[in-house]
Amino acid sequence: MHQTIPQQTLIDCTNLTTREINQKLKALASESIPTVKLLNPAGRHNLAVGITQNIAISIEGPVGYYCGGLSENINIEVFGDCGWSVGENFMSGNITIHGNASANAAASAQGGKICVLGHAGARAGISLKGATIIVTGNVGYGSAFMMQQGCMIVCGNAGANLADSIYDGVIFVGGEINSLGADAKLEPMNNADWQLLEQELSILNISAKNYNFKKVICAKQLYHFKAKDWANY
Repeated sequence: MHQTIPQQTLIDCTNLTTREINQKLKALASESIPTVKLLNPAGRHNLAVGITQNIAISIEGPVGYYCGGLSENINIEVFGDCGWSVGENFMSGNITIHGNASANAAASAQGGKICVLGHAGARAGISLKGATIIVTGNVGYGSAFMMQQGCMIVCGNAGANLADSIYDGVIFVGGEINSLGADAKLEPMNNADWQLLEQELSILNISAKNYNFKKVICAKQLYHFKAKDWANY
């Protein structure tokens, strides 16, 4: 069922399937309803997937995997934790997780911004293709693996093999880095980097000046495979 109140529509997910919820969301977006609140999501998977029209979705509770995947022009806030691959192949808009995210957050995300106001698991930002991902806590091992474009900002620590096989893009880590992956390197921070961080983090009421950010980019030594250097890959 859904109930309309001024400027907002409430959807109680208790007795609805995931498909029914997503159908309602797409229908409301097509009707130019500005704001929708989902109640009792109960960790359902695939919520708010494939939505392409402008709408703001507030989810009151934890969600499962693929929340917000393949969507654009939307703003999603999850008041709880989320499963793996939140925002996979996200195109544009914003996703904010008021909690922790499992593995593969923002995988292959092409645009928009995904903010995790907690920790993210392994392989956060894997194959990132242009989006911005911000994690206010730690990220797990293999994060930014094969990153192609975009920006990752981690206020906490990064696990092993950060940015392994990175092609392009930039990563900022405010805590400790366990280890860098193949063809990733540290580069000195400049004024433009600090300005970017302050701009992105101030929206979250975080000052970049409180962290000792380090910048990670591609060393561009392994762009072309060479059999004699196989051990470097």
